[in-house]
Amino acid sequence: MSDANIQQVLGQMRALAAQAQRPAGPEAVAQPSAGPAQGRDFQGMLADALGQVNDLQQASGQKSDAFLRGGDVSLAEAMIAGQKSRGAFTAVKETRSHLLEAYRQISRMQV
Repeated sequence: MSDANIQQVLGQMRALAAQAQRPAGPEAVAQPSAGPAQGRDFQGMLADALGQVNDLQQASGQKSDAFLRGGDVSLAEAMIAGQKSRGAFTAVKETRSHLLEAYRQISRMQV
């Protein structure tokens, strides 16, 4: 993997980390994002995200195994795949935590 590719992946990881750390306020909800997910239901988006996380984790495991067996995978590729996998899993875990907290707040509301 070339330095340009590594820098590109690191840039993507930094952008995702910065996006995950931004608090979601009312202004974020009021303005829908323009993208491929617009107009889709939440359940479908969540299922797609979980599928992508699963794919990243499987790819990470395969690259790690290939590196340990002495295949044509470099240590950098295996480490980057592992970091992508961990980052995606952390994002899903944080989303789950926020959803649970929102559910708890809604369930405490007086009707």
